[in-house]
Amino acid sequence: MTRYLKIFILSLIALLPVSVRASHADDSHEGDHGGKIDPKEIIFEHLGDGYGWEVPFNHHKRIPLPIIVWGSDGLHIFSSARVTDGQTYRDGNAEFRIAPKGSEYKGKLVEIVDGKEIRPWDISITKNVCALFIAVIFVAALLIHLARHHKANGFKAPRKTTGAIEALVTFIYDGVIKSTLGDKAPKFAPYLLTVFFFILGMNLLGLIVVFPGGANLTGNIAVTLVLAVLTFLVTNIWGTKDYWKEIFWPDVPLWLKFPLPIMPVIEIFGMFTKPAALTVRLFANMMGGHMIVLVLTLLIFIFAAINPVAGGATTVVSVLFSIFMLLIDVLVSFIQAYVFTMLSTIFISLAQHHEHHEEHKTDEHQPAPAVSK
Repeated sequence: MTRYLKIFILSLIALLPVSVRASHADDSHEGDHGGKIDPKEIIFEHLGDGYGWEVPFNHHKRIPLPIIVWGSDGLHIFSSARVTDGQTYRDGNAEFRIAPKGSEYKGKLVEIVDGKEIRPWDISITKNVCALFIAVIFVAALLIHLARHHKANGFKAPRKTTGAIEALVTFIYDGVIKSTLGDKAPKFAPYLLTVFFFILGMNLLGLIVVFPGGANLTGNIAVTLVLAVLTFLVTNIWGTKDYWKEIFWPDVPLWLKFPLPIMPVIEIFGMFTKPAALTVRLFANMMGGHMIVLVLTLLIFIFAAINPVAGGATTVVSVLFSIFMLLIDVLVSFIQAYVFTMLSTIFISLAQHHEHHEEHKTDEHQPAPAVSK
């Protein structure tokens, strides 16, 4: 343990001159800001989507991704390397480029038609789309491996990573899904377990700073919105007739629902606030965690630009706090996946609970079995 601690301390000492070297060597954000770093630009560039994947420790170079657009004269497919660094690419009679700063479509692929920028129908494989594919493959590989283990070994307990995955499956199914949905658990467990592992996989991959990680998927509100909409659809498509009755004709005094449908309007509004809460909760927590780590890292370069000595001291503090925040983010990644799954389970249960209530009520009115004397 002492040996690893010494290596860690020596690594921190080695990082002291990093900020000094970076303040002289890094010119990626100079020019428009008089040689100063623009923290806002760097943060949102990292957290946002893009047509390429940044090479680790060098934002000047990107791993190109395929661009697929339907322009004014048909379908166009080409590499994003052709439009990086403000280049304009001509494909047939169409011209494409990534809109620069100050444009209405900043950072988006646009087609130049008669000197004007127009947005084509864009279905490109962007950084976030590619990261989604990676997350799907990552999660599917883990769970398929677990399924194959039990198919080959029966109920023999797996070990190492496979054992940890099985423990998570058991924890979520027994502790959340089955305890909430009861006999309805097998019906909804495939969706809920998929949601949990998919969110957890995206969260953990987002904490890795090098390819195939680094994409802030759950910090993208479009991704969390789609997940919330899926829960909304599952909840309402499989909702019981009693659930819909309580929405459109709730069991309240008549004057609250006729002639002014006060309660039905509130109930319908509540149907849409639930997925909204799921969307914002996951998005805000994961975006906030990434932003804190980025701000702590940028402090190194900000203080180095002011004073090299201050930059060196700030490097140690920033690295320590960044490591601490990354460890916290690992815990938050699990908690947010757990909370999203738990709330989805509760919302689905609320659409089923009237049926359970009737079954329970029927059981209560059954005569008690005779006790033999």
